[in-house]
Amino acid sequence: MNRIDRLFNSKKKNILSIYFTAGHPTLNSTVEIIKTLEKEGVDLVEIGIPFSDPVADGPVIQKSSQKALENGMNLKILFNQLSEIRKEVNIPLILMGYFNPVLQYGIEAFCASCSNTGIDGTILPDLPLEMYEEHCKQIFEKYNLYNIFLATPQTSDERYRRLDSGSRGFLYMVAASSITGARAGFEDYQQKYFDRILTLNLKLPRLIGFGISSHETFKHACDYSSGAIIGSAFVQILEKEADINQNIREFIHFIKGK
Repeated sequence: MNRIDRLFNSKKKNILSIYFTAGHPTLNSTVEIIKTLEKEGVDLVEIGIPFSDPVADGPVIQKSSQKALENGMNLKILFNQLSEIRKEVNIPLILMGYFNPVLQYGIEAFCASCSNTGIDGTILPDLPLEMYEEHCKQIFEKYNLYNIFLATPQTSDERYRRLDSGSRGFLYMVAASSITGARAGFEDYQQKYFDRILTLNLKLPRLIGFGISSHETFKHACDYSSGAIIGSAFVQILEKEADINQNIREFIHFIKGK
């Protein structure tokens, strides 16, 4: 069984997923960050693939991506770093990024490397469901690799149902209509969006992302989904001075309200 399914079968609510960019803040910090996140009770980790033109990302993640590229990070190095990760880490791991680096690496080679290193899924925001089904699905399924799709407040009910029926794992429920970034809370249109999606009775679990940065926004998102994804707010923590593991520990405790 894919670890993503195992997670959602065993835990129905309050799932905490953390995103960070591989190779940031240093080239070799990726594995240590993942291990610390699992130790502190994070349920799922999204490892960002740095890209030179991250158009859907806000300034915080753009900056981390640029820093990671300057540090020399690329997919070959990342897979090499993750080659022994499953000897120490048991939670689901997802690679998140743009489709261009995957194409350059080779779709089947990429999926094989994911399988060999214990990656459970991908999030490729610029890969439409139709293109995935035509060109990628068979290869992804060969390696038991799930591709997670995003849906926004502008996504129609019909499209939501199409994504729900054509996906595996979970749906990434984008809470905002703009680029990524931490926000103080949810606006009225977002609340209406959450309410609308509840009425669809979708089969897949959902995680809400974009704008989650506090215990309050995490809990609010969990009221309307299986959990939440935190990216920009966590990436900022990694840039702080002092001990990185302590910074991670304090941030996770803050989000969980401990």
